[in-house]
Formats: sequence, structure tokens, C-alpha cells
Amino acid sequence: MTDRTAAAGVPAFAAFFSNAGHAYSHLLTMLYPTVVLALERSWGLTYGELITLMLAGQILFGAAALPSGWLGDRWSAVGMMTIFFLGTGAAAIATGLARTPLEIAFGLAAIGLFASIYHPVGMAWLVRMAENRGRALGVNGIYGAVGIALAPLVAAALTDLVSWRAAFIVPGASAVLFGLALWVAWRAGKVEDVAVDAKPMPEPAKGDVKRAFFLLSVTMTCVGFVGSTMSIVLPKLFEQRIDGLGEGTLGTGTMVAAVYLIAATGQYVGGRLADRFAMKRVYLTCYAVVTPCLFLAAALDSWALLAVAMAAVYLNIASLPSENAMLAHFTPANWRATAYGAKFVLALGVAAAAVPVAGWVQDSFGDFYWLFVAMGVAGSLVVLFGLALPSDRAAPKPALTPQPAE
Repeated sequence: MTDRTAAAGVPAFAAFFSNAGHAYSHLLTMLYPTVVLALERSWGLTYGELITLMLAGQILFGAAALPSGWLGDRWSAVGMMTIFFLGTGAAAIATGLARTPLEIAFGLAAIGLFASIYHPVGMAWLVRMAENRGRALGVNGIYGAVGIALAPLVAAALTDLVSWRAAFIVPGASAVLFGLALWVAWRAGKVEDVAVDAKPMPEPAKGDVKRAFFLLSVTMTCVGFVGSTMSIVLPKLFEQRIDGLGEGTLGTGTMVAAVYLIAATGQYVGGRLADRFAMKRVYLTCYAVVTPCLFLAAALDSWALLAVAMAAVYLNIASLPSENAMLAHFTPANWRATAYGAKFVLALGVAAAAVPVAGWVQDSFGDFYWLFVAMGVAGSLVVLFGLALPSDRAAPKPALTPQPAE
């Protein structure tokens, strides 16, 4: 298969399904934080009681990534991606048909379980095929950010115009269609599994591999905590602190969607920078700015809050291509999906703690001040541990010393 995208040297059909999968992984897992605003009014339960229903789904979104990645490495990346589309779509439809809070919790858990396939499998599949990793991950990241951006908009529009059930059923049905299309393309030979890197990279030193994975384990956990918490609490935060968004969920959902749509370009910018400069430097620069923004967001409101929240989201998203590219750089190709699985166990599994914590903070204090302080501390840890990361640039070869003639 020689038809490759011009941007990053990835087979066109594979890039299409990998990028679409990234969008759906975030779209389907992030519908509920906006739908919950309508359920508060209609079901008579508190925000804390309702938001906690997504806890199991968020845990599985991260925790199941490791076995998903292992299966992607050992069985088939394309087969796992087909299961991803079909499974998340069916689970979203089931959630839309739920009649009780418990049934919603089971539906969200199923979405998280099947969505866990994407990050370790879809991204490793893409990286193996890419000739320009940073750019490929940047473009792929745009789709993920667009998925996050569309989630509140789709959820709010379908909730206000039809019902909260439609907010799950309609995007779920479209994901099933993507799964069927991928299966047909797989059978027709338009997409295929790839065993080796299209552009092999120099092997890093073994000592650097161990040190990098330990340090990245800390920074990836903190980055995941910040990113996941922001996507969960922004709808409620904007509803509370920004006046003039109107009644219902559409105004709030549109505002959150605007933040993530603008921030989506950060993935491409971050990816291009990761190809041109040291990935470690790009990573640290982003979080050196994200961290003070998080502390400021704890106390600001109105349009000042919107500005710093947008900056924090933009730069958090811009840091991800360099993070993912560093992980790929320090991991052998045949273990890459497993390594990405381990990453998302940390980044998403531990970040699932944000769900009950956000509910508890909101119900206890009526605001998210202390949650943003905690995110600021996490951002500080990213900078601190990131400084100790090994260099991701190959050391220059020593110049040959001229030998005297005999």
C-alpha cells in the first residue's frame, strides 16, 4: 500500500481511521460531563452524585489500556481498532437507553472499556507507519482535541434539541458505522498491520530507557491528571463563573467547545516543534507556562478565567506530541503499543481520581478553587521531573582526528 498522506508519510486509509478513532475516543467518553448538567435539573440529584457515575468508565479508560496494547502488539492493531469502534458505539447507544443511574454507570463503564483500546493501539499503529512522527502525532492530536471540543457541543445541542438520550445514541450509531467501514477496508486490503517502523530511529542507551520511562511515568501521570480534570470540570466551571451564557446547556457547551477547538491547533504546533527541536525542551516549555495558568484559574472568573483556561488547555494539548514522541523514542517498536498502554494506565487511570474528587470538591466547597491548586502542583511536578529526563537528541559523532603520515 503506497498511497501516503503528504503531511507525515502515513498510508492514507490508515491515517483516516487512526485519526477518526482519536476523535471518537474523546468524543464518546466526554459527552457525560455536559449531559450531567441536564440530569441535575431533571433527576433531582447533586452534581457530585451524578458525576461520580462516570468513575468506573474513566478508570477502565486508563486501566484497560495495558491489556489492550498487549493485544495490539501480539494479535492485530487493525482488529483491535475495529473492536474499538464497534464496542464504543454500541456502549454509547446502550447508555442512551439507560433508565436508572446504575444503568448509566454500567453504560459509561462499557464506553471506557472499549475506548481504552484507542490510545495504546491506534497511536502505536500510527507511529510505526509515520515517516515524520512529530507531525503525524500532531495531526492525530488535533483530531483528539476536536473530539474533546465536539463532545460538549454535541451533547448540549442534542440534549436541548432532542433529549439527553440522543446525545449518546446519535454519536454511538456513527461510531458503529465507522467500525463497519474499517472492517470492510481491512478485508479489502486497504489497511493492514505493520510490524516495523517505516522510518527506523537510532536505539537509545539502555540506561536512558530506564531513566526516561521512570521520569515519564511521573510526568505523564501529572499531565493526564491536568488534562482529564480540565475536560471534566470546565462545563460546570464556566456555568458557575462566566455570566451571560444563557439557560440550558447549549451556551456552556458552546463555550467549552470553542476552547478545545482553538486548542486543537496546539497539537499541530507541538508536533512540528517536536520534529524540529529537542522534544524534552518543547515539553518543558509548555508546562512552564501551563503551571502558573492553573494557579491563576483557581481564583479568576468571567472572561479573565476564560483566557487563562484557554492558555492552559492549549499548552497542555501542545505538550502531548512531544510526550508521545519521547515515549516512542525510548521504546522498541515491537513493544510500543504495550508501552503506550502502560502510559495510559497512568495518565488516564490515575486521572480517573479527578471524577470523585471533582464531585466532592464541588459539593463540599461549591467551587473548584482547591482542585485548580492541586492541578498547579501537578504541573510543577512535570517541570521538576522533566528537567531530569535524558536528552532525546543523538549525540554528535566525534570528529576524526587527522593522523600524521608515516
